[in-house]
Amino acid sequence: MKKRHVIDLTDLSHKELMDVIRLANEIKAHPADYAEACRGKILATLFYEPSTRTQMSFQTAMLRLGGTIIGFDNPQNSSVAKGESLKDTVTVIGGYSDIIAIRHPSEGTAAAAAMYSPVPVVNAGDGGHLHPTQTLTDVVTLYNEMGRLDDLCIGLCGDLKNGRTVHSLIKTMVTFKGNRFILISTPELSVPQYIKDIINASECDYREVSSLADAMPELDVLYMTRIQRERFTSEDEYRRQHGVFILDKEKLRTAKKSMKILHPLPRVDEIDVEVDYDERAKYFEQTVYGMYGRMALMLTMLKKEGKQVAPRVMPTHPFSCSNPRCITRTEKYLPSIFTEAGGDMLLCRYCDGRTLI
Repeated sequence: MKKRHVIDLTDLSHKELMDVIRLANEIKAHPADYAEACRGKILATLFYEPSTRTQMSFQTAMLRLGGTIIGFDNPQNSSVAKGESLKDTVTVIGGYSDIIAIRHPSEGTAAAAAMYSPVPVVNAGDGGHLHPTQTLTDVVTLYNEMGRLDDLCIGLCGDLKNGRTVHSLIKTMVTFKGNRFILISTPELSVPQYIKDIINASECDYREVSSLADAMPELDVLYMTRIQRERFTSEDEYRRQHGVFILDKEKLRTAKKSMKILHPLPRVDEIDVEVDYDERAKYFEQTVYGMYGRMALMLTMLKKEGKQVAPRVMPTHPFSCSNPRCITRTEKYLPSIFTEAGGDMLLCRYCDGRTLI
């Protein structure tokens, strides 16, 4: 791999991504051949917010490769509860482990952690920003179930504003030719502007709609998401969005027989349980593909041996990120790092938040 850390799945080149997908399939076909591949290696899972599939998938992946795991699934059971900084936690845990998977409610956390970690860092989800290993799960699933990653009409439905899985998937799928997107949400939960900018800069088409039923006949893939209660500032705001999009057997009547239904899970009530028995529903198989994808990714990342001293990173501008959910709002020591996005616009290198100067 050209890059040591995976903060975004686009940190992998096309060749690297396809190599990881092929390796995942090889491991799935011949698991015994890889049962000792990570013997002596330690994965640290630092989960600052709840998780079932992602955390257990990482842990199972390392155990199936013959390695071991350390970490926490509740920051209140760690020195974080005493006020320890992200920098100090990552620096110390990096001394105990060979690779770190981190999940955190603040956007840009994984990028910040990578600045101080002596070992490779994998982003296991940072707030409503990105979730690259879920996207790896998605593309391994699509490659196996559809036979391709290009020329697909992909519908993404639900909370597209806060859905980090949506953002990561779009950023990856625009790199494959011929893909187009139908973004199905309420106006309040539409995808962030920086994601629209990424689609616009690609050769992919997209349109935004508010009706799942109307979009259904066109879709090769339907990616359902839940309305993320934990990302709303008030219960009233959440309730106004909850229950707007529900996939049931009636809506599937007009869908292609070849369409595949994906969901990052957990599900609340946006997919009726009757849909589980439809042959197009692949969200439970998706979770198993994800384990093999994470096995392949960690094996690939661990090929770069040895610990490294994190280089000191200097600020690029004397401004603060305007995103209230950015990790820089709580970890005040982090240098302000921006990319100039044209005109008076700066793009935060941690969370992709836009700041006017």
